[in-house]
Amino acid sequence: MSIIKTKEEIELIRESALLVSKTLGMIASEIKEGVTTLQLDKLAEDFIRSNDGIPGFLGMYDFPNTLCISPNSQVVHGIPNSNPIKDGDIISVDCGVLKNDFYGDHAYTFAIGNISEETNKLLNTTKESLYEGIRNFKVGSRVGDVGFAIQDYCEKRGYGVVRELVGHGLGRSMHEKPEMPNYGKRGKGKKFLEGMVVAIEPMINQGTHKIRHHNDGWTITTLDNKPSAHFEHNIAIVNGKPELLSTFSYIYEALGITSDEENEFKKV
Repeated sequence: MSIIKTKEEIELIRESALLVSKTLGMIASEIKEGVTTLQLDKLAEDFIRSNDGIPGFLGMYDFPNTLCISPNSQVVHGIPNSNPIKDGDIISVDCGVLKNDFYGDHAYTFAIGNISEETNKLLNTTKESLYEGIRNFKVGSRVGDVGFAIQDYCEKRGYGVVRELVGHGLGRSMHEKPEMPNYGKRGKGKKFLEGMVVAIEPMINQGTHKIRHHNDGWTITTLDNKPSAHFEHNIAIVNGKPELLSTFSYIYEALGITSDEENEFKKV
């Protein structure tokens, strides 16, 4: 059963989500050619703890690190390592924080240096599909409406929508009900109610939607080894409409990007 949040609880989740947002903004200033993902992981852990948070992923289900960092054909759950980042890589960074007994959890895929036009289109489409999904997270709509919006947007453009990995409810636990697939049928699934909080997170592949699980128990790659992108926001239903609790604005500030994409979902 989905857990409905009070206005006070939503504000506490917002605090946690914004600490994730600030952590990703800090990472945006540091993620570059030659840096290792282990270096980024240490920076993130120190930043979260210095801001009165606890790394949400570290130790959860025995995950060994603060960040899930997934380059290129890795879809999600990549384990940080000592391999240097290269020009032309795309790097998905997923971060979780526990603060004031509530979790925040969201992700962004970074382009390193000069990436191909084809890969850039994958990133743009994945992020655009996230907002297509968010628009359907409102009172009276259903889980299938969000999934359909994401799936339809991406598949019409030739991309594969991962089936086995889904978004989720968010609150005192990192993973609550309802599950939020990135595919579905309109009008199907659980109906959304005022006070629900979820993480919507399209994971979109340049080629096949099929994936492969690796022997380390965590790493997941595309079956055809083509690139995959991952963008995630935390959203609450407030006054019947979707309201962002997380933001990419700290990332954009670090990268010198101007964007109004979040305006329609901001707190009134």
